[in-house]
Amino acid sequence: MKKYLKYISIILIILLLIFIYLTKTNEYSTNLFYMDTYISIKINDNNKNKVKRAFKEAENLYKTYHNLTDRYNKSSQLYLINHTKDKTKIDKELYNLIKYSYDWYFKTDGLFNINMGSIIDVWAYYRDNKKGIPDISELQFDNNIDNIILLDNNEIINKGNIDLGGIVKGYVTKLVGECFEKIGIKDYIINAGGNVLVGKKTKDNYKIGIESPLKDGNIYQIVNGNNISVVTSGSYERFYEYEGQIYHHIINPNTLYPSNYMKSVTIISNDSALADILSTTLFLMPIEKGKEYLKKFNNVEAIWYDNNNNIIKTEGFSKYE
Repeated sequence: MKKYLKYISIILIILLLIFIYLTKTNEYSTNLFYMDTYISIKINDNNKNKVKRAFKEAENLYKTYHNLTDRYNKSSQLYLINHTKDKTKIDKELYNLIKYSYDWYFKTDGLFNINMGSIIDVWAYYRDNKKGIPDISELQFDNNIDNIILLDNNEIINKGNIDLGGIVKGYVTKLVGECFEKIGIKDYIINAGGNVLVGKKTKDNYKIGIESPLKDGNIYQIVNGNNISVVTSGSYERFYEYEGQIYHHIINPNTLYPSNYMKSVTIISNDSALADILSTTLFLMPIEKGKEYLKKFNNVEAIWYDNNNNIIKTEGFSKYE
């Protein structure tokens, strides 16, 4: 009897080792640079070929949209339609992105406006040269969204200057996440310049740190969760100081000047494109108005870091702590 028990024990140990081997996951990572952003992707999986395919598909998506939306590159389609006032046929990928962004203008009362390219360029010139601030007369470009006319069959008439910098990273990261799910990749983390998207961690939850806008290297909040996106907009990445005042890169389409309601706002959602739009929109709103605006959305939470270094959270934020 003892002999049989010994054999059974050995068999069970062998089966356990086989199970551990088959279920063991390895971490793979890759780094990309598109849209003027460093993009880090990590995947935990036990199928190396599947991971290679996922990395290839991810790079193809980021590269495709980078080439389509670089409005300073004369070979990009966005450059073409910004410099052509006639009807132009464009790739469906760019058309769908512009249509998605265009629709959000009306959902945000005009705070999310992609027809801001000329105004952004003026502010970029002053920021790069650190020579004062533009006079309102220098910012008098027609940023009316009606200058963008979307036709059938992926055709567009554009009389404005479209800039997609406020949406393209979140939009493409969402597409990459959907691609991973189709391939069968479940456990992953994508960090596209502060636009973070995570899948389902094999054990426990992902822990995503939100950087302090004080630029002191500290993490002021940890977000716990799976299958979520965490996106931050803040005044501390691209800015300059003039006469004791900070001027950052997020311009209010109504005033044509940077807003100064807070130092940062972070959105948590399962949709990284939505999170990208909402982080910009809420950054341009007073905090209390932003809290009220978010009530329109399901499963979206926010955390603000105000100008007095206070931290304000939506009521449902606690589920991520």
